[in-house]
Amino acid sequence: LEIFRGLWKFKSNTQKIWGVLAFLSFVTAIEVVLGIYKPDVLMGSILGMKGLNWIFIILTIVKAYYIAWDFMHLRDETKGLRRVIVWTGVFLILYLTFILLQEGGYVFKVYDEGFIKRDF
Repeated sequence: LEIFRGLWKFKSNTQKIWGVLAFLSFVTAIEVVLGIYKPDVLMGSILGMKGLNWIFIILTIVKAYYIAWDFMHLRDETKGLRRVIVWTGVFLILYLTFILLQEGGYVFKVYDEGFIKRDF
């Protein structure tokens, strides 16, 4: 996307704010529409979770990345610092998602089937 690479230039700060608002509103509108209609195509299981949930997680990460990119001025920093900040956040979000899926699945099975002993 041009807006991420800084190729989409704005003439003033007011235009930039409106552009950011338009982009974030567009991504949020996609999330809302998908949340309301819940297409059957996206309800299949992908890596232990519905495809729709993966789309929500990805779009949320895109919005968070763009907010950090624009409002925390990561665009103007060196490449190494940008990578450290972005990849650390991406790793921690993926790690949290993995832990929540593992523990949530275990708790669901405990409530559904009773006591479960895991052999690690």
